[in-house]
Amino acid sequence: MTDLYVKSWNVFRNRTNLRTIGGWLAAIIILSGIVVNMPVQSQWLPDWRTEEYVQTGIEQVYNYELDEARATFQKIVDMYPKHPGGHFFVAMVDWMRILVNLEDESLDDRFFDQLEKVIDLSDDILKQRSHDISALFFKGGAIGFRGRLRAHRGSWVRAANDGRRALPIVRRAEQLSPDNADILLGKGIYNYYASVIPDMFPWVKPFLIFFPKGDKEEGLEQLRMASQGARYAGVEATYFLMQILYFNEKKYREGFELSRKLYSRFPQNPLFQRYYGRFNVALGRWDDAYETFLSVIERYNNGQNGYHLPAVREAEYYVAQYLFNNNYLEEALDHYSSVLEYSEKIGSDVQSGFVILATLRKGMIYDAMDEREKALEYYRKVRSMDDYQGSRRLADRYIESPYSKGSVVREINPNLLSP
Repeated sequence: MTDLYVKSWNVFRNRTNLRTIGGWLAAIIILSGIVVNMPVQSQWLPDWRTEEYVQTGIEQVYNYELDEARATFQKIVDMYPKHPGGHFFVAMVDWMRILVNLEDESLDDRFFDQLEKVIDLSDDILKQRSHDISALFFKGGAIGFRGRLRAHRGSWVRAANDGRRALPIVRRAEQLSPDNADILLGKGIYNYYASVIPDMFPWVKPFLIFFPKGDKEEGLEQLRMASQGARYAGVEATYFLMQILYFNEKKYREGFELSRKLYSRFPQNPLFQRYYGRFNVALGRWDDAYETFLSVIERYNNGQNGYHLPAVREAEYYVAQYLFNNNYLEEALDHYSSVLEYSEKIGSDVQSGFVILATLRKGMIYDAMDEREKALEYYRKVRSMDDYQGSRRLADRYIESPYSKGSVVREINPNLLSP
């Protein structure tokens, strides 16, 4: 989850729209294989022997064996230092590191430098052979990933501009390789977002007048087909489809099956584990959710790679929620306290959904434990925070009438703020 921090509700609303729309605009314009992590055909690399390295590296990246993946892809760089392919894959190792902890911007500059290297090497080839499919693909991919990170950082205009630059490259690449099944991922993303964004945000329509209309259902079907049949982009297609089903479509049963598939295949990937836990929560499979998020906490405490503060904070919240639902109130109180402690370590001057809801739940627990003054203290804190899915209204309700143990509580999910 990417938490969006805000200082007031109006700022919250505006900033949420800008960053979310920025990411979606980039997704709309960055078509075809450009949005794919690893979709290459062996003929797009300089030698068929690199196919083994590519396949091994892909598995290592998705299973979060990133040092091993970098070493694997470096072999391609060493064999063909002037070909953009190896450099592109090395950059994708850093992309996975960035993706699991988007709050950390320490790798941004190195990632951008690696992408510039790919673009420069691709341009060297295109100066000699303007229709070189390999150079077109990797140049487009580098521009596309640059746009994706810029969108994550809120630079949505620059992200959209990257998309504008990438569009003619993608069209040329697709003309040269029209039967590539992996391209279904990019087509699916385009069709889906080009269809839903104008309805959700009518004011962005002028930005899209020069682009083909989308088809939401066709986009979803293309993503499903890529998930099932793409040779190189299958995992990325599954991941992208899973995100859409969770955040946009709210089709939790279908998304759950995808999350289980990914987590079973790549059990060391922190993103896939967290999505598996989230879908369990969404479907009310609380026992499995509890075990999954307990494992996240354990892996964080053991210092396992990829398990950062945002991951453990999320896990602490859902463990606390499970304990709260089962009336283990003292244990739940400890875990909600951990949510707030980890939030302070993350270090933002405004609130996330986790902070607001953990504060509200602490007040409810103190009410259930007949510690009314402490409960009121936490409800008042909630009243001073941004409103999150009706949190202030709930705080007002419990200020007027104490929460009692066993009362039915409407579940609020802090992960449904934004992808």
